[in-house]
Amino acid sequence: MSPNRSRMRPRAGRPGARAAWGAVLALGTTAALTAPLTTASAASGPGTGDRDVRAVQTEYPQTTRTLRLKMLTETQARDNAKFDPAKFGKFTDYFSSPDFAAHVALLPTGKVLLFSFESVEDNPQKEPAPTDVIGSRNAGRAYVWDPAAGEGPGAFKAVPPPVVDMPDGTNQPRPAPFFCAGHSYLPNGMVGVFGGNLGGNGGTGAKLALVFDPWTETWHQQKDLSVGRWYPTVVTDAEGRQVIMSGQSELGWGTPTPVIEQFPAKGTPVPLDKGQVPDGVAAEQWNTEAPYRMDYPHLFSLNDGKIYGFGRDADQEWRFDPATQARTQLPDRPDGGLRNYGSAIALPNGTHGPDSVLILGGNRNDPNTYRFSGGAWHKDTPRAFGRTQDDTLILPDGTLLTVNGSYDIRNYGNGDYNPNADLKYRQIELRDASGKWTLGPSQRLPRGYHSNAVILPDGRIMVTGDELQQIANNPDITSGMNGTIEIYEPAYLHQGARPTLTRVPTGPVRYDSSMRVTTTTPGRVSRAVLVAPITSTHAVDTSQRHLDLQITGRSGNQLTLKAPPSANAAPPGYYMLFLLDDKGVPSVAKWVQLTPGS
Repeated sequence: MSPNRSRMRPRAGRPGARAAWGAVLALGTTAALTAPLTTASAASGPGTGDRDVRAVQTEYPQTTRTLRLKMLTETQARDNAKFDPAKFGKFTDYFSSPDFAAHVALLPTGKVLLFSFESVEDNPQKEPAPTDVIGSRNAGRAYVWDPAAGEGPGAFKAVPPPVVDMPDGTNQPRPAPFFCAGHSYLPNGMVGVFGGNLGGNGGTGAKLALVFDPWTETWHQQKDLSVGRWYPTVVTDAEGRQVIMSGQSELGWGTPTPVIEQFPAKGTPVPLDKGQVPDGVAAEQWNTEAPYRMDYPHLFSLNDGKIYGFGRDADQEWRFDPATQARTQLPDRPDGGLRNYGSAIALPNGTHGPDSVLILGGNRNDPNTYRFSGGAWHKDTPRAFGRTQDDTLILPDGTLLTVNGSYDIRNYGNGDYNPNADLKYRQIELRDASGKWTLGPSQRLPRGYHSNAVILPDGRIMVTGDELQQIANNPDITSGMNGTIEIYEPAYLHQGARPTLTRVPTGPVRYDSSMRVTTTTPGRVSRAVLVAPITSTHAVDTSQRHLDLQITGRSGNQLTLKAPPSANAAPPGYYMLFLLDDKGVPSVAKWVQLTPGS
């Protein structure tokens, strides 16, 4: 190992780069067991050094998994007893899932798409992802969870990706290895997934381009991208096209591509209708490059119609114009360093759509948050401590929730690939309307790398992801249910009855138009908001968005709402519409689709 390589931060999903470390950790954290002498050993006997032959157990026992989960369950109950649900919310359900959920997407059907990889290891002291594997074991998998069906195997449906023959020279077709890809929504509610794992060399980019149709729950393969992408970011622009940046190329780790692509290509109409299913559609390259040194930059389409790209390096902050394909340098982020995977959100901005971004996490030594607004950076209110691999959500009432987080990649405070965690990372943090952060109750599992969280239409939060912790705490590692889901109920679900939303427009809603909705509690409704669905991975979610809608009329049980002014304020697509009372208690959401007018 070269001196420069040895100083690199360990990277999840790169087992080849850390094979030696994994072996040392496995030996250092498991017991040496005395074994019977073999025939050859017995023959060595006196006169050969009287060596005691020992076998070393390098696997991870089921008893440890069971005891760990028991400890976490008990400490969660003990620690959370002091938190009033009406002020801090409450963790409720915890159940098994058939997928690790390294990637998630809330679908406009109310179901949740989960996808990841077929594990090559069930010992949490080793790398479970087939990053450096080529051939049939380098495979993806996907499921759809129906929250209405609750928990148990029957609540999940397998929706495997297309079988592909990857260009790795093995001629071994397998379900597309689309894990560690990037994704965002098309205007017709479909999920575009780009990139993935070709296999080998510490993370080699695949050229995969897939679309998931939530209406038929099927995958559709598109034409390959022009370059491989491992850990890219995708954002939907104001026109409804998906803009794809960054990711390690097909040459492997250390070769991030500067090529920008958009899907579909300019000559292809953006799909607005459920029946417009892209199949074999091509992307096209931009004239401008995005030369990010590190993967998974945060990308946001703000209300000026431009895409703002915030790299993990402090000096790699840019604005991109989809119309001219020009790139403009933005001021350096004031912390001045390299951030690991941490969250970022486009801050709510009333009815106008977001014009600023808050960068959080990614540095275990820095609890500060950094707001970019008005073309400049501002140090914002800090959280209680620094954490990486965190997920921050904009709740329907406009407050923020941080869940998940860890010390580093595959490190929870006690060294790489040691699932024993500093339990502070289980505590959520809540940011109120004034910007103040407060620590709240603890989730069951500590969840770091590959953790995710989703706001469901009923206002609950689905927390999932982090395969290392899931396999380390599985009560039956042979069950085939090797993922987990936990449900958090925000405080607004413990503050009395909710307003109701009974009817919304069934057809597309045009920008700057009026729409009528029906409620059985008109006197309790003081606010209406749109919340975009979440699709996230690696603490990156480019789709999250929160807009207020002006209430322009009231007549009996009907409210008249004003749609967002333009696609710059809210890119075309499906949004959850919530009605809220004066305490911020939301209704159960219904879906509306925003589309451009003729």
